[in-house]
Amino acid sequence: MPADQTERQRWMSVLARAERAAIEACLAEAAPLPPHTRLRGPEVGLVMLRGRAGGGGAAFNLGEMTVTRCTVRAEGVVGHATIAGRDTAKAELAARLDAALQTPTHAEALHRAVIAPLAAREAERRAALAARAAATRVDFFTLATMRS
Repeated sequence: MPADQTERQRWMSVLARAERAAIEACLAEAAPLPPHTRLRGPEVGLVMLRGRAGGGGAAFNLGEMTVTRCTVRAEGVVGHATIAGRDTAKAELAARLDAALQTPTHAEALHRAVIAPLAAREAERRAALAARAAATRVDFFTLATMRS
């Protein structure tokens, strides 16, 4: 049974944000990935980043960003990956994982061994970043009541 689009977007987001070393460390604890065939890449290119003034204004070109993409086939399933930067090995690894995660024989074990730990690390990183940002918060209401 193929994964639904939301679930696939979630695991690809986790893989795109994780460092290659962290992915490889998690894979060391899992069963080997199925053999694969490269269909495209990995290849490095540029994408144009777009922005909007005020979040809702007219779109404008913000700048370019280097990305690497790769497409593989494993067990008859096609896996794609596009990652920020020039790490071709990470792009191929993410594409292999995408293909394997779409197969019922590998999905559950890879979710437990790779996706869940990487998602937990990302959540911890975001929580630490939010805590650091919260420590610098200024309560202007308190300042306003002190003037009275």
